[in-house]
Amino acid sequence: MARQPPPWAYTAVLLCALSLGGAIEIPMDLSQPPTITKQSVKDHIVDPRDNILIECEAKGNPAPSFHWTRNSKFFNIAKDPRVSMRRRSGTLVIDFRSGGRPEEYEGEYQCFARNKFGTALSNRIRLQVSKSPLWPKENLDPVVVQEGAPLTLQCNPPPGLPSPVVFWMSSSMEPITQDKRVSQGHNGDLYFSNVMLQDMQTDYSCNARFHFTHTIQQKNPFNLKVLTNHPYNDSSLRNHPDMYSARGVAERTPSFMYPQGTASSQMVLRGMDLLLECIASGVPTPDIAWYKKGGDLPSDKAKFENFNKALRITNVSEEDSGEYFCLASNKMGSIRHTISVRVKAAPYWLDEPKNLILAPGEDGRLVCRANGNPKPTVQWMVNGEPLQTAPPNPNREVAGDTIIFRDTQISSRAVYQCNTSNEHGYLLANAFVSVLDVPPRMLSPRNQLIRVILYNRTRLDCPFFGSPIPTLRWFKNGQGSNLDGGNYHVYENGSLEIKMIRKEDQGIYTCVATNILGKAENQVRLEVKDPTRIYRMPEDQVARRGTTVQLECRVKHDASLKLAVSWLKDDEPLYISNRMKKEEGSLTIFGVAERDQGSYTCVASTELDQDLAKAHLTVLGRPDRPRDLELTDLAERSVRLTWIPGDDNNSPITDYIVQFEEDQFQPGVWHDHSKFPGSVNSAVLQLSPYVNYQFRVIAINEVGSSHPSLPSERYRTSGAAPESNPSDVKGEGTRKNNMEITWTPMNATSAFGPNLRYIVKWRRRETRETWNNVTVWGSRYVVGQTPVYVPYEIRVQAENDFGKGPEPDTVIGYSGEDYPRAAPTDVKIRVLNSTAISLQWNRVYSDTVQGQLREYRAYYWRESSLLKNLWVSQKRQQAGFPGDRLRGVVSRLFPYSNYKLEMVVVNGRGDGPRSETKEFTTPEGVPSAPRRFRVRQPNLETINLEWDHPEHPNGILIGYTLKYVAFNGTKVGKQIVENFSPNQTKFTVQRADPVSRYRFSLSARTQVGSGEAVTEESPAPPNEATPTAAYTNNQADIATQGWFIGLMCAIALLVLILLIVCFIKRSRGGKYPVREKKDVPLGPEDPKEEDGSFDYSDEDNKPLQGSQTSLDGTLKQQESDDSLVDYGEGGEGQFNEDGSFIGQYTVKKDKEETEGNESSEATSPVNAIYSLA
Repeated sequence: MARQPPPWAYTAVLLCALSLGGAIEIPMDLSQPPTITKQSVKDHIVDPRDNILIECEAKGNPAPSFHWTRNSKFFNIAKDPRVSMRRRSGTLVIDFRSGGRPEEYEGEYQCFARNKFGTALSNRIRLQVSKSPLWPKENLDPVVVQEGAPLTLQCNPPPGLPSPVVFWMSSSMEPITQDKRVSQGHNGDLYFSNVMLQDMQTDYSCNARFHFTHTIQQKNPFNLKVLTNHPYNDSSLRNHPDMYSARGVAERTPSFMYPQGTASSQMVLRGMDLLLECIASGVPTPDIAWYKKGGDLPSDKAKFENFNKALRITNVSEEDSGEYFCLASNKMGSIRHTISVRVKAAPYWLDEPKNLILAPGEDGRLVCRANGNPKPTVQWMVNGEPLQTAPPNPNREVAGDTIIFRDTQISSRAVYQCNTSNEHGYLLANAFVSVLDVPPRMLSPRNQLIRVILYNRTRLDCPFFGSPIPTLRWFKNGQGSNLDGGNYHVYENGSLEIKMIRKEDQGIYTCVATNILGKAENQVRLEVKDPTRIYRMPEDQVARRGTTVQLECRVKHDASLKLAVSWLKDDEPLYISNRMKKEEGSLTIFGVAERDQGSYTCVASTELDQDLAKAHLTVLGRPDRPRDLELTDLAERSVRLTWIPGDDNNSPITDYIVQFEEDQFQPGVWHDHSKFPGSVNSAVLQLSPYVNYQFRVIAINEVGSSHPSLPSERYRTSGAAPESNPSDVKGEGTRKNNMEITWTPMNATSAFGPNLRYIVKWRRRETRETWNNVTVWGSRYVVGQTPVYVPYEIRVQAENDFGKGPEPDTVIGYSGEDYPRAAPTDVKIRVLNSTAISLQWNRVYSDTVQGQLREYRAYYWRESSLLKNLWVSQKRQQAGFPGDRLRGVVSRLFPYSNYKLEMVVVNGRGDGPRSETKEFTTPEGVPSAPRRFRVRQPNLETINLEWDHPEHPNGILIGYTLKYVAFNGTKVGKQIVENFSPNQTKFTVQRADPVSRYRFSLSARTQVGSGEAVTEESPAPPNEATPTAAYTNNQADIATQGWFIGLMCAIALLVLILLIVCFIKRSRGGKYPVREKKDVPLGPEDPKEEDGSFDYSDEDNKPLQGSQTSLDGTLKQQESDDSLVDYGEGGEGQFNEDGSFIGQYTVKKDKEETEGNESSEATSPVNAIYSLA
């Protein structure tokens, strides 16, 4: 995060463009000598296909006239029909549309602008026509060179104007690859420090591109023949760490190809670029280093080019002269070349003459000072004529580079030229002397409004003119003395600077210009505005690729100014894409990508000022792929792999994974070879025989993996006999009379040679018979006609064309299994509890298993429940007892049920015959928890409890146990226990006080005991300070409540409308359907049974006190009516002991009531079952 100083922190708000040091300008309505305002460059090169344009424009009063000289002679444009001069301008236009050769107009041109007060001159403009001559035709013989020798291919482009750009390409228009061995010199020649055999794989053509004509000319290509003692088709030579010695190329000490010898000199003009070049030959290729004698290279101006073969120093000055030397070195030695640099200079201004405006009788001077190397001479002219030949002027005195004027008069008006020159160039400047008598005048609009920012340095300009030059004074609000000193400073040109603007500086400022001829004044109104400030700046952030980043930028500004907030990225305007969201105080970037990395600048600006705040976003991305893989140190079983790491994208590389691919077994499939730390870029890889390797490298950082590198060159290792055998050898039967031998085939790195195959051997283990063998190319072999489940000895050995692998290990396999022939006998069952039994049996004989004994397995199913009329699922279940066991336990049975059980023997083929069916009965158990336990609190005096029967009674239900205790905060009361009959599913608790809460625990019981309890708490009572209608009797009179009155009025209106509708229907003879009148709830019948079924009374159908009758009536049917489906896996119906329906009419009545208003509670047939059992 960084705040950048806004531009207004250094730049004052200006009223006009008049600068403090600018030349004095005469208003154009006043008489004045000519001034050149525009002209062509000194060296003017033109395109011969276009018309020629030589520019010359000037101003003056009266408007000047123009004429030209060509080669120092008057150029009469009236005599040449092709030449014309633009209106109100001196610009020449030479038109070739009707013919003519542009070369005829080459020469030196100079423009003269004249009026009655003097003559101004342009520079001497040298006109040249651009040239792009054709390359001379030539037949080039093949260039024959010995491998390792140096070579220079000369370009010698045709001399164009300006000089062409030279580059080398092949005949297929591909650029010639350049490096420190092969490179192009500044003169356009192509230098080979040493020639290698691959250099003759292409031809070499020099190309010249001409700027003005936009044409490219090509020289006939060079055909290169390289003589060598070694053919270039051996990969081991191509990847050898010392390429030259591997190919038998003699090593050579360095020698300079350019420049020749040990010393040279070079001259450069001040302000130009100095280019020093050293190109050396040698084997191996030399390295170039640069030094300056007696000092260091200028780090701010020096840079190395062309693989360190060139040193460029920009904007040369005199201190860059001296001796430079380049050092070329390789392992055979080094040489040095010294370049003596001399810096000369064309003339440059020290004090350029400026226009001189004087009043009659005033004194003045013109100064013309320049420097150069050699020292330039100064020549004065007046109105284009040498001063020596001009008419004498007693008021003028020439003193070298200065002309002094005393007691000037109107007749002294003229334009003076100063020409300073040396052998490297010239400078020409015009400066007029104007003598005027003008009272003060203001040059800017009157009463301007200037708005400035608080605490800034500000300058108020008051441009004026007068002769003699007026004096200027400033006043504020029309009062006080002249403003100067303290927080104010008045410059010579009259500008008023306020060093630090404060609120009290707001007001009206008056500038008054005075000379002997009068005075003039102007006013400026100054308004002070609060600065724009970013008070919450964006923070530097580091983000992973794909995440979301938010950059904040919150701004305070003057309320009277319009604020605009924009964003820059890397100091360029940010394009807001669809992944970005710009809001008032932030910039959000979704799905950050690598391209989003950079500096983000928030620019908060008004029309007066701006504030900037910058933050840098660093995006952590996956690394770039490694590149330039190289194989060296080639050996029979190893190779060194070297690579250049890619950019880590701000997250350090932690690992490199080297992968390989071979083209015989799995071409195109890449396998991991090894993993190396991220700090290395070279590793020795262990290789297998007879593999044609190709490698690639993947870089890994915290964010992820890079794309794989481009593959390396291939490297093939020599073959050998296998050193291992296939793994995971198995022998298993797929049928009862066979054995399938399988193994994991060997991969390319373990094959070690061509034609990999497998020698498979097998024999019976018991008989020790002769080995059977067969040669297999795949990964399986099936042995047929085997006895049932007998052991075999198996061996699998690898073999290739180089030999056999090591002696293999012997593996035991088995032929196929058949189904068992016997069942377990003497199965005994002992009941452990209501849900588990133990089993015991006798084992079968091993010869009856006919395979590998996997387990003894029990199949059992629930035949029926001891609860009357309860349907059960008879789905078979199983329990396995692995291995040769003789006992086991079967659990998770249903209590109070009849079961049947059978046992079998299991091998790999399947189940054997079933044993004799056994029967057993599980005893009663404890019931599951009551369902849907509900606690309701209709008022502060009572609590109503309701519940449903357990889903699994697991026996005959004998009742329920309710335990409850009152508590208030940390205070707990005495526990109360209530026991209920099995048919009771409701209970009302009378509260001891309206504040305490209650905790209830309810469980069901059988003869075995109580089952799992369900726990609930009563609702929290309301705050006594704010009683509500649901929990207190101390209510306000409801009849006086506004909402109640409104509700009653609405009901009355609805009743009235209903009566009107009824009256209309009756008057038309309409009749109500019988069902609408008769469909009312039926009274519940007394469902009491003599055998102890549930006893319902009128109280059971009455709603709880304070509750809503309709709601209770609706819920009772849904919450209390359970069927046998709730106690088993389904039900066929509801039966009593003799199989008849219970309460047939009652069930029918329940159905009718359900179709009606569902307000009555039906008799529960489940409860009848509990009482009948």
